[in-house]
Amino acid sequence: MARRPTLEFWYEFASTYSYLSVMRIEALAAEAGVELRWRPFLVGPLFAAQGWNSSPFNIYPAKGRAMWRDLEREAARHGLPPISRPDPFPQNSLSATRAATYGMDHDWLIPFSKAVYRAEFAEGQSIAEPPAVAALLDRLGLDGSMILKAAAAESNKMRLRANGEEARSRGIFGAPTFLTEDGELFWGNDRLEQALAWAVGDRPGGLL
Repeated sequence: MARRPTLEFWYEFASTYSYLSVMRIEALAAEAGVELRWRPFLVGPLFAAQGWNSSPFNIYPAKGRAMWRDLEREAARHGLPPISRPDPFPQNSLSATRAATYGMDHDWLIPFSKAVYRAEFAEGQSIAEPPAVAALLDRLGLDGSMILKAAAAESNKMRLRANGEEARSRGIFGAPTFLTEDGELFWGNDRLEQALAWAVGDRPGGLL
């Protein structure tokens, strides 16, 4: 049986458009015959390196207003619940991302990731506090306190930092980002379908 092509999916829990991608990517990848590698990371350090101390959607208010309306339209178009804006935005995603980094070795990573996004953008809940993250893990039938303790271990913190450095070194500057096996980078939820097509060898216009 031929090996399926792989697509890396880099996502940040505070990212609005990552929410849309997380809720769509599994079905689209299965239909395309593409294997996914889920890569949670933090975009804050990447933004800081560009001199930003917040989301660009906050720094540029007109861009932020357009983004929230676009998010509402896209959520409706994909049959997702109405958007509930988290307050404050962006949420501090450190605790959730540490848990997801630990979860990269476990089969609960995907349902946990979806649960975080649903809580944040569909239910208007905070994901910033460790007890909120533990509660989401508990609802999945897991031991949230144990997982957060493991996620706070120095080895896991180092892994999260290494993931961030890998993202930077590979040219990632935001989320969601999709990377194909040949290193082609696609940024943004609206490029998900194109990334999957590229992963299976569909090159528009004869591009190599």
